[in-house]
Amino acid sequence: MKDSMVNLAVDYPLLNMFWTMLMIFLWILWFMLLFRIIGDIFRDDELGGWGKAGWTAFVILLPFLGVFVYLIARGKGMGERELDRVRQNEQQFASYVRETAGSGTGGHADELARLAELKDRGAITEAEFAQAKAKVLAS
Repeated sequence: MKDSMVNLAVDYPLLNMFWTMLMIFLWILWFMLLFRIIGDIFRDDELGGWGKAGWTAFVILLPFLGVFVYLIARGKGMGERELDRVRQNEQQFASYVRETAGSGTGGHADELARLAELKDRGAITEAEFAQAKAKVLAS
């Protein structure tokens, strides 16, 4: 048993090992592309249910032909849909940050800005402004 393992290591040349690694890499790359396309099919809001079912069946039953045809027919839209999704996520994140900052420590900044505006309009005196400012900063 031990001799057969040693012989296996000796009988498997370095170039065969590189070739095997390349094939494994390409196999993983192929599955990543296949999953990306299937994800794009289901994320596309413009494509109807029958269209999604048809593309999915085509990509699964005839994988090489289905993927290549999908990339040729809908590849440009794939990038645009991904870009729209990224922009939408960024807008949602920015909106979340604005809402969170507005209700947190940003409240003091808003209050100070309101007080400065009142002072500039002459609604409050300098002493009242200083007193209100100290009260806001103390809380």
